[in-house]
Amino acid sequence: MSRTVAAEAARGFRARLGAPQGSSELRQQERAKAIRSMLEDLGPIYIKFGQMMATRPDFVPPYVMDELANLNDWARVEPFSVFEPVIEAEFGPHWRSRFRQIHTAEPLGAASVAQVYRAVWSDGRPCVLKVQRPGSSAAMLGDMAVLRKIAGLVHKAAPHFCEVVDIKSMLEVLFTAMESEVDFTREARNMKDARKAAKRFKRLKIPKVIDAAPRVLVQTLVDGTAVNRLKDDELSDGQRKKIAYDLIGFMYRGFFVDRAFHADPHPGNILVDGDGRAHLIDWGMYGKIDRTTSLTMLSSVLAVGRGDGATMARNWIRIGALTPWSDSARFVNDVSQTIPYWANASLSDLNFGVALMSLARFATERGIQVSPVISLLGKSMGNIEGSVRCIYPKLKLDKALQKIMQDIIQDLLKDVFSGDQGIQMLLDLLYSLNTSPGQLQSVLGDVTNRQIGINARTNLGDPVRPGQKQRLHHTLPLRSTVTAAAAEALIRRTLGN
Repeated sequence: MSRTVAAEAARGFRARLGAPQGSSELRQQERAKAIRSMLEDLGPIYIKFGQMMATRPDFVPPYVMDELANLNDWARVEPFSVFEPVIEAEFGPHWRSRFRQIHTAEPLGAASVAQVYRAVWSDGRPCVLKVQRPGSSAAMLGDMAVLRKIAGLVHKAAPHFCEVVDIKSMLEVLFTAMESEVDFTREARNMKDARKAAKRFKRLKIPKVIDAAPRVLVQTLVDGTAVNRLKDDELSDGQRKKIAYDLIGFMYRGFFVDRAFHADPHPGNILVDGDGRAHLIDWGMYGKIDRTTSLTMLSSVLAVGRGDGATMARNWIRIGALTPWSDSARFVNDVSQTIPYWANASLSDLNFGVALMSLARFATERGIQVSPVISLLGKSMGNIEGSVRCIYPKLKLDKALQKIMQDIIQDLLKDVFSGDQGIQMLLDLLYSLNTSPGQLQSVLGDVTNRQIGINARTNLGDPVRPGQKQRLHHTLPLRSTVTAAAAEALIRRTLGN
């Protein structure tokens, strides 16, 4: 985007905010509409930014959030004639023969990069035609180049700040996840992978790809309502609960097992049909993370559930980094004082986006580098939490994880004991046999007795008599000790603990 266009958009924004007349509520609505219009003028990346702000009460007031929520599925609408040349360029001059009908009068939705239309495929199947806005790919790439230059200037102007918040790296993580936004064949592959992953969840569906080209995508029709537009009487409490747990379970598996996930599950991308099933659409923004980061995040979520701030702080440091001026002890203390208030909280009690920003603030104040991947993971986790809050705000994230934890551990173990991971585990075991036979014998004895005893020393509590050691004894009976022990070995080895 050129500097002239950006300046013109800013001037228009200031003019629209100038002096709105009427009541205070009316002035607020006009200001919110002006902000939304400015973001639409600036282009696709800024519309994405507006969509993120629509779920962030810590950044924008409620009346602005309500208006920005329209960017999820009702950005600026253009006539179908604007999109016909795009379809012809991708599907050829006889593209209309692929469809029996296209409802061109009004789109089903208008997002940052594309508009979608209800249609009927040549074989009679109801479908959705998604067409990229002309020039949106070039505009997005241009905006990325501008933002990279701005990030470079920030690094030069504030090197101390960028030691803890690496803006350039964070942008690159987000930009990489957005690559599928401008190539619908990639989005189609993402959807196919997601359909396989969603089979175990009865209340969750992913549209099926019918045809795909770089700028045109045809998929099965989802006839449903966005979760933020559901009426209170549209679903029973039981239906809402089942949908909510399936959505969280599906996303958690993406974070912790598949390590590939929908990076933009905002309310406009989750539609609920009349049968009480949720359909997750728009797979253009797709995230992937490495094994170590995934396991660290799993440990972090579990730590939040049990109010363990020290573990949460160590995990944050593990996926980030220490700077020469870090004060890790104070950071651990900051987090330890905050996390207990998050444990066992429902979505109505805790906003994940606000909570994550609290951790990021503590980290920057104490010189702990914020991992660039947090920008993407935090966005995805915050989006799904905001979407589920629309359906079932009573849901508790720690209980949702507990419901699928056994499946997650089993799949992690299958992954570990296959291929190179299995060989590495075997080598680690052989090394342990040669170096720690006494410790191994003790562990095998615990396995034989079908229990594991975890002993934690502490110097707190009553004074210890001379010659004695103070211990807290906790014995955890486990349904499958071998599975638990292997999972513990997996996490410890991978995280280097």
